Amino acid sequence: MSIQSNLNTIAASLPEHVTLVAVSKTKPVSDLMQAYEAGQRIFGENKIQEMTDKWEEMPKDIQWHMIGHVQSNKVKFMAPYVSLIHGVDSLKLLQEINKQALKNNRVMDCLLQIYIAEEESKFGLDEAELNELLASSAFKELENIRILGLMGMATFTEDQNQIKKEFTHLKSIFDSIQEKKNTFSDASKLDDFSTISMGMSGDYKLAIECGSTMVRIGSSIFGGR
Repeated sequence: MSIQSNLNTIAASLPEHVTLVAVSKTKPVSDLMQAYEAGQRIFGENKIQEMTDKWEEMPKDIQWHMIGHVQSNKVKFMAPYVSLIHGVDSLKLLQEINKQALKNNRVMDCLLQIYIAEEESKFGLDEAELNELLASSAFKELENIRILGLMGMATFTEDQNQIKKEFTHLKSIFDSIQEKKNTFSDASKLDDFSTISMGMSGDYKLAIECGSTMVRIGSSIFGGR
């Protein structure tokens, strides 16, 4: 199967309300261009340097999503162009994103990463930390960010029941924020709070059943790493 036929098959299977992020990390530009020529315009990378190199080389109508863990000192390199940062897991990182967005005279869109897995290696906020962040005066001061929703990664396991439980947990946190978003310190930053980014090649169909609106798919499009 070619990249284009893989992509077309997956895209055709997704409900209209679900956005496909083609996870292109470690893949050469030639592979990305095959996906681009098949109509894909959203690509996800997990290393800022690699993403920046590809951004410089590829067509400018592409939306670049940073899906990996973000180090504060690297934000400045993607600030001019990144469309969405998925893995925002601290106020400190949000403050740096805000600072670099201001320097680039733009508002940067972010997803807050929630820790839902039973693995120590995953990053993210728990529900209490999320509520505390959104209610804080420090959050209110951030003029150049917009929170579009939440992101989470399930445990790497074959146990579908566990994955479903974790996805359902993320959806319930999302719903609770949706219901009370007008009570937070600066509700205007949550005006477009509508995205749940969960689900990858192995579990995206289950994620969509559990309420995902954005899936991150790599190996099913581009083949194994």
